[in-house]
Formats: sequence, C-alpha cells, structure tokens
Amino acid sequence: MSLTLYTYWRSSAAYRVRIALGLKGVEVEQVPVHLVRGGGENWAEAYRARNPQAQVPTLEVDGEPLVQSLAILEYLDEICPEPPLLPGDPMARAQARGIALAIACDIHPLNNLRVLHYLQEDLGAGEDAKLTWYRTWVENGLAAVERLVLRARAHSGVTGPYCLGAQPTLADVCVVPQLFNARRFDCDTSACPTLLEVDAALAEHPAVKAAHPHNQPDYDG
Repeated sequence: MSLTLYTYWRSSAAYRVRIALGLKGVEVEQVPVHLVRGGGENWAEAYRARNPQAQVPTLEVDGEPLVQSLAILEYLDEICPEPPLLPGDPMARAQARGIALAIACDIHPLNNLRVLHYLQEDLGAGEDAKLTWYRTWVENGLAAVERLVLRARAHSGVTGPYCLGAQPTLADVCVVPQLFNARRFDCDTSACPTLLEVDAALAEHPAVKAAHPHNQPDYDG
C-alpha cells in the first residue's frame, strides 16, 4: 500500500494525522502544500482535483484521495488497528469521539486560516478584533473539553497520563494540535489544567515529537 500525505507544517488538522501515523508506525510520503505562499498552494487546480475543499490534510491511498482529518484517522484505525485510537468499550469510544469532535468541529473551524482571512479582508476586522474572536472560541471551547475529559475519567475510573487513560486515543490526537494553536495566539489556558497535563505527557512521546510542526521538513518559522 502506498500512502501520500498532503500536509502543511502549521495545519492542526494535518498535525492530527501526523501524530496518528507516528503512533501506529505507518510510513508515509509527505508532500507539503503551503497554505500562504503565492496566495495558497491549496487553491491550485492540481491540488483541488485531489481535495475539492482546498484544505489539508489529504491522504492518498494507492492514488485514491481521502479528505477530512477525522475520517482519515478512523480509516487508519481500521487498516492498522494497533495501537487503537478508539477504546474497546463503547461508552469510552463514544466519549473519545465526542472530545475529538468538540475540537475538530466546534473550535477549529471557527479559527482556521480562511475564516480569519475573511474576518479581516471581507468584514474589515482589525488585528485586535481578530485575536479577540480567536481567543474567545478557543478558550471557551477548551474549557468545555476539559470538563468532558474529567467527566469521562470519572465515569470509567481511569486517570492519566492521557485523556482517557494509559493509551493515547482520538481525543489526545486532537487535543495536542489545538493546544499548540492556543499557545501560538496567547490564549488563556488556565481553565484546562488537565489538558495541559495531558499535553505535557504527550510531548515526551516520540511519535508526538516527530509530528510537531517545528520538526516538519516544510517548517519555515
């Protein structure tokens, strides 16, 4: 099987997939798609033929493109089930998905590059207004995710070091990139101490280290 990941070093959605690939030890060819240079390489027709949304990541499997990071993550879990990203218990599995979706569907879409660009270029928002917008949704969203993690732990009786116990799950794969973004924009993360502990533990994992934006071949500071 041939796998090609179209990625961008600073994309949190691509970051999720890189973490999962590393956790599972899956080899993949990476093709950088710069989202800023030249107005965005993702808007080129050749790339949009692969991903009509003009977003990253795209994972090509023997030439067949898959889009949307969470769909890609579940595909990887099905073709390479060890170590699993989803717990075996149905309740814990649904909780892991719920945490991941809270980030990928509620926090991240409000603050991705095209939304921030629209706020400034089309609606005339200044830099301060843009940052207020960004921090509002990230801070409120992460505070809610903190409570979701604590409730899931209370139900199952597990503790750390990761979101739902001793193994990284779909939840962790989404938490790490979102906290990277939160720090990048100087968000207040004081309402999510558990997530910060999880992030610190994961920062020591070799797969997570390798997936970090600053360790990507297309990193340009």
